[in-house]
Amino acid sequence: MQQRKKFVIANRMDTIDASGVRKMFDLAVTMDNPINFSIGQPDFDVPDPIKEAAKAAISGGMNKYTQTQGMPELREAIWKQASAEFGWTNPGDHPILVTCGVSGALLLAIKVLVNPGDEVIMPDPHFVMYRHLVNFADGVPVCIDTYPDFHLDAQKIADAITPRTKILLLNSPANPTGAVYSRQEMEDIAEVARNHELLVISDEVYNIFCYDEPYLSFAHLYDHTLLMRGFSKTYAMTGWRIGWCTGPPNVIDKMTMLQQYSFVCAPSVAQAAILTALKTDMTQYVNAYRKKRDMVCEILGEKFDLVKPGGAFYAFVPAPKGMDATDFVYKAIEHQVLVIPGNVFSSRDTHFRISYATTDEKLFLGLRILCDLV
Repeated sequence: MQQRKKFVIANRMDTIDASGVRKMFDLAVTMDNPINFSIGQPDFDVPDPIKEAAKAAISGGMNKYTQTQGMPELREAIWKQASAEFGWTNPGDHPILVTCGVSGALLLAIKVLVNPGDEVIMPDPHFVMYRHLVNFADGVPVCIDTYPDFHLDAQKIADAITPRTKILLLNSPANPTGAVYSRQEMEDIAEVARNHELLVISDEVYNIFCYDEPYLSFAHLYDHTLLMRGFSKTYAMTGWRIGWCTGPPNVIDKMTMLQQYSFVCAPSVAQAAILTALKTDMTQYVNAYRKKRDMVCEILGEKFDLVKPGGAFYAFVPAPKGMDATDFVYKAIEHQVLVIPGNVFSSRDTHFRISYATTDEKLFLGLRILCDLV
C-alpha cells in the first residue's frame, strides 16, 4: 500500500495556531456534563418567529445564491435601521455589505486593506481572531496595554502610531473583557484617528448587550469608520453565519469583490430570516444577561478582584495571587468547570475569561466552584 505523502504547508500558516477557545470547545465534548464557561454562545435559542421565517424561506425556494453583497430587500432594511440610528441620508455614502458573520467581514477587511508590513493597532487583551488575521495578511499587530481596567488610553494609541500604521481596530462591548468604552474615551480616540487619518474598524457584534448606559457606536463620532455588526450573538444565530458592514464606499466595493471570490455570498436562508429578526424585540434577553452579569460580579467579587464588565457576556477575571491563569484554569477543569486562560487573548497570563452565557443554575454552581478553588 502506497504511503500517504505529507505535503508542504504554506508558510503563512505558521503565523496562526489553533484557538484556545476552540480547544476548550473540543474538550467539552469529551467531558461528562461540564459547566461550560468557555464558549461565547447565548444559552437561549433563536426566537420562534425567526425560525419560522427560515423554514418558510426554505419551503419557498430561497435556497440559491443571492447577490454577492446580499439580498436587496435585506440591505434596504439594514440601511433603514442604520440611517435612523446615525442620521445618514445618502445610501451611496454608506453601502451595506451582508457578510458571513462579523468574522467574515473582518477577514475581508484585513485582506483588502493590509499590505505586508502594515501595522494594525488593537487593544491587549483582544478577540483572538484579530492578531491572527493581521499576521495572516503579513501585517504587524501592535497591541496597546489596557490593564488593569481594560479601557483604551488615547495617548497610548497616539504614541504607538508610526508611518506604517494603517488601521485601528476597536471592539466595544469587548471580548474577552466585557469593557464598554465611554463617550469621552471614544471622542479622544476619534481625535487621534482624525489627526493621523486612520481607518477605524469598529467590531460591534455585542452592541445590544450594553447594560449600564445607552450604547454608543464609534461611527457616531468618526466618519472613516468601517462599522461591523452581526446577528450571531443578538439572536443566538451563531451557526447561521450572518452579519453586515458599512464604511468608505471604495473599501466596501473591494470587500464585495473579494467576497465574490471567497464566500460568494452569505447564506440565503439566513438572509431571508434576518428580515424577521430585525423586527424582533430582544429586550427580555438583554435584561436576563444583565442579571447574569450582576450575579458574576456579586459572587466572584467575594474572592476575586474583578473589574465589572459593562457589556457582552464575558468577565476577565484575575487569577488568584501566586498562580498563573493557565494553572488555575487546569485546576478549574479538574472540577468540571471550563474557562479560558487569558493568554489566548493577551500577552499576559494573569487572567482567565468566563462566558456567563449559560443557565442561571449552572452559572451559580460554577461561580461557587471557582470561589471555592481560591
